[in-house]
Amino acid sequence: MPAQPAPRSFSTAFGLLMAAAVAVPADGPALVAAALAATGVLAGLMVRPVSSAAVLAAAAALALSDPAPAYAALAGLSATAYLVIRHAVETPAVVTTTVPSMACAVGFSVVVLTAAMVPLSVRWLPLLVPVAVAVLYVLVVRPFVRESTWGSGRRM
Repeated sequence: MPAQPAPRSFSTAFGLLMAAAVAVPADGPALVAAALAATGVLAGLMVRPVSSAAVLAAAAALALSDPAPAYAALAGLSATAYLVIRHAVETPAVVTTTVPSMACAVGFSVVVLTAAMVPLSVRWLPLLVPVAVAVLYVLVVRPFVRESTWGSGRRM
């Protein structure tokens, strides 16, 4: 089995980058949440489940502040890399930092950042997005589900 290419130090670096990205635009309660995120990253070195709480604290810091889209995208990408690497460090037989997983994380971050920077004011768009996501989900999952699950038009 190949070993995990990114050690615990990489996960800690990404976690601290996540905390720094949410701390820059923060003030007041958001700054406290960012400090909790950084503390959670360091505590996550000893107790792995605390790393998930650190990401939740970073999300709270983003929700309590009004960050620029670039800070939110950097924090999200760093949080993704942090959790993917951190949870795989304990089990070296599982390799999570593959090219497809990292390419998807970076690709989705670029798409979201681009979408956030495009000034679009369509009032009905938030009503269409959940329907579009549900349709895309069905189209993506359909090849992986047995035909009998979708029904073949026969009555039982």
